[in-house]
Amino acid sequence: MRIGRREIAIIAIVIIAVIVIATVAIFVLPTPEKSLLSWSEANTPNLDPARGSDYSSSVAYVNCYDTLVYPNASGSSLPWLATNWTVSSDGLNWTFSLHHGVKFHNGSELKAEDVVFSTERMMTIGEGYSYLFGTMDAVQGNTSGWIYKVTAVDDYTVRFDLRKSYGPFLTVLSRLYVLDKDTVMANIASGERNFGTKLDYGMSWLVNHDAGSGPYKVNSTDLPNTVTFEKFTDYWGTFVSGAPDQLKVYGTTVATTIKSMVTDRALEITDQWQTVENLAAMDAISGVDISKYPAGSILFYMIHTKKAPTDDIHFRKAMSYAMNYSAVVTVLFPGSTIARGPVTSILPGFDPTVERYDMNLTKATQELTLSPYYSNLSSYPVDVHWCAEVPDEQRVANLFAQCMSAINITVNVVQTPWMNMISEMANITSAPHIETIFVAPHYAEAGSMLESRYHSRSCGTWEQNEWLQNTTLDGLIEDAVGTINSTERFQKYRAIQHQIVDMAPSIFMFEQLEQHAYQSYYVDWPAAQGAPINPVMGYNLAFKDIKLDLGKKKAGPTASFSLSMVAEALRLRKIKVNR
Repeated sequence: MRIGRREIAIIAIVIIAVIVIATVAIFVLPTPEKSLLSWSEANTPNLDPARGSDYSSSVAYVNCYDTLVYPNASGSSLPWLATNWTVSSDGLNWTFSLHHGVKFHNGSELKAEDVVFSTERMMTIGEGYSYLFGTMDAVQGNTSGWIYKVTAVDDYTVRFDLRKSYGPFLTVLSRLYVLDKDTVMANIASGERNFGTKLDYGMSWLVNHDAGSGPYKVNSTDLPNTVTFEKFTDYWGTFVSGAPDQLKVYGTTVATTIKSMVTDRALEITDQWQTVENLAAMDAISGVDISKYPAGSILFYMIHTKKAPTDDIHFRKAMSYAMNYSAVVTVLFPGSTIARGPVTSILPGFDPTVERYDMNLTKATQELTLSPYYSNLSSYPVDVHWCAEVPDEQRVANLFAQCMSAINITVNVVQTPWMNMISEMANITSAPHIETIFVAPHYAEAGSMLESRYHSRSCGTWEQNEWLQNTTLDGLIEDAVGTINSTERFQKYRAIQHQIVDMAPSIFMFEQLEQHAYQSYYVDWPAAQGAPINPVMGYNLAFKDIKLDLGKKKAGPTASFSLSMVAEALRLRKIKVNR
């Protein structure tokens, strides 16, 4: 098409109009609108980094707090609050130099005494990620576990003295979140749990607040529904250009609610628990895509090994051989892979030669006939509790029940809210035969999943319904984790995986292909767009690294100004004139 003077004039007018509007916007609007990124989780986070360890809480900690080191996709640790460190030849003494000028959210400077306080607080409370470090007596100050003592050498130097060598110690420091000592101690009160003169150690206050130095700080809470955060403008680190000014997490996975919010552009990133059908429906929305990446999470059927009939190894192995794993990964969680033991394949130290319990009814029957419960199976139904916030888990549970019926095992499928699951697993008598739980790595080694899942220290937490309480296995795990040489340590991890699989304390269902619907046309999310995946739970949602384009959001997924659009408008005008 030949463009004449009239058409050129129209193009010039359009361009001038756009420039004028942009100029007016710059000089007339007094305050730019703040950008908000919202996402959903199965529950709102526990904001106290000494207490939480689930997915939602871990995401909150990554965004509100800083750690001495930062995990990267390769599994190594980068300097963070610590600029550098030294370690003794026996691996027992670690000394870290801290950044100067790091500010907490209240404006005070982060110093070595805050690192000491945060370590001792976590070890004293004894919840969350404390099992990675050890425990401390609130009154006497005596410690047990890995850390013997932590000392502030000076304002910017902190020293950790370990009771015994700890191979992945540097790696696990990505779970030691540093709190402002003065802020926490200014907000102590008498609570349900008290720790001597420290009273509740600030636990009540930290239900609705934070005391961190991270890129975002808590703005308001409406628990258990939402928590909002705002950008910390004095953050010592960096934000990607376009990082959101505000964050909001919704504690819901209800499919109709999530789809409606995504449709209305009120939700930028969904939780990872949406059904296949709802993901497909959201994928059909203009400007919405589905991110898919393996983040290291495994669906475990955690089998209670101290409750009849699942206390019998032959009964457990029979269930493991009777399950149809292929149907799960092809129909219910498409794209996922069948798990090969207790460690996700993306972690250093994973053993790909571990036997996999593929479906084999002949083997299942053979194992079941060896069980003392075989002659009276009808008297021993198996209760399976699935997480109400993850609807597709019901389908897996129903399939499991169907598979077990083939070998005459009766299964009761019970829908259970997540918080109830946590509560019932806290006690060996209230824990059911099977809890269906997704578990992801807490640090970037196989030891993370071996320790958090099967060491006796994790009994009574949401991470172990097995109640193994096996001192021999505890010793093997401690020996492996305590090995400084990584090659030797990984060899020990591999041997432990074989032993755990042979004990059949869990049914290793599949490694999840994590899927989220997200507003791809205005959200630039590295993990969803092919960037290397961080294997440590929560770190793929570090919002300081995610870009949100507010202009694109307002314009809509199909709106943009370009000369091609002007040319198209002129083409249509010419057609009209010719008519």
